[in-house]
Amino acid sequence: MTTFAVVITNYNYASFVCEAVDSVLAQTRAATQILVVDDGSSDGSPELLRHHYGNDSRVSLLFGENEGQLAAFQRGVAAAHTDVICFLDADDRWKPGYLQQIGALYDARRDVDFVFSDLQTFGIDSLDIRYEDSQQPIDLGYTAISTYFLLPWYGAPTSALSLRRSWAVDVLDLPHSLRRQWKLCADACVVHGASILGARKYYLPTACVEYRIHGNNGWWASHREPTSRYRNSLRDYGIVRMYAARNGLDEACCSLGKREYRTKPEPSGKERRRYVRIALRGTAPWWERYEQAISILFGRRSRRR
Repeated sequence: MTTFAVVITNYNYASFVCEAVDSVLAQTRAATQILVVDDGSSDGSPELLRHHYGNDSRVSLLFGENEGQLAAFQRGVAAAHTDVICFLDADDRWKPGYLQQIGALYDARRDVDFVFSDLQTFGIDSLDIRYEDSQQPIDLGYTAISTYFLLPWYGAPTSALSLRRSWAVDVLDLPHSLRRQWKLCADACVVHGASILGARKYYLPTACVEYRIHGNNGWWASHREPTSRYRNSLRDYGIVRMYAARNGLDEACCSLGKREYRTKPEPSGKERRRYVRIALRGTAPWWERYEQAISILFGRRSRRR
């Protein structure tokens, strides 16, 4: 049976962090490790955590200097020794059936490397956040080529992300010099890095991840503001190119787009259009590129290999 470690990252969320930890302790399928990484909080969080969980063998408390979310992810993953690692922000929480649902998928599908879920917001706002507005599971197959060229978001905010430990270690094998750049929104490194390095992804809506909106959320506050969105896009572009260089990808990899597309059992119309765009790129004669695009768009197999 698949074992789970939960990495909870906290920075000055003393008002919320115990609720996050307790939501993991209340899971119907228990986590093997609960790793609370406090990133140099100055609001009394360390004392609070020691008071509540210092004598609880189920919870490991990791304290360090304030270096940001990427550093906290790296510290948590380094301390994990389970099959799968889940991430949870200290201001969010899970309903009791979350690990049970994703655990059943990881148990049954050894080929799946990365599972993400939908979210339900609470606090200032209340809405559902779903991948492509889907309420159904989606086997996304592999997503390296699509991510390299188009940067779609094959993932979710931190608290709905999980991946096998070996992938987490590879994805977070990043230089210390990047910690300053990724003090916030380091979930982009996890999402894009897993795609580019070759993880197989799966979207599993669980209705169990609750994302708190309280005005100070890094992603929620920035994803609507044009300047922040632009800067985030620059960072995403840069981190994707860095992972691509590690994996040996360049512009010529568009020739692999159709092969990647075929790893998706039931691609959506939006996904199909992405791969049509990729097929039209490259240096092959125009008729070969159009034949590839048409075979993707209408499900035909090209005569050329």
